[in-house]
Amino acid sequence: MAIYRLLRDAVFPPDAVGAMVAGFEATLRELKLTDRDDPITELIARLIIDCAKDGERDPIKLRDCAMEGLRA
Repeated sequence: MAIYRLLRDAVFPPDAVGAMVAGFEATLRELKLTDRDDPITELIARLIIDCAKDGERDPIKLRDCAMEGLRA
């Protein structure tokens, strides 16, 4: 899964990682993406991580942030 691969070198507390994974999964569900090898999943993971770097820890807000990033 794209987000775990990207997070292995990142330093986030466990609660942040849990929120990012939940936000990532919520974004994939919202977009009806099931293929974890689809390149868009890595973009979504990067967007989630960027949003979390700004301090966001709510999975729904992380999803919304990623969705907004995709629209931009």
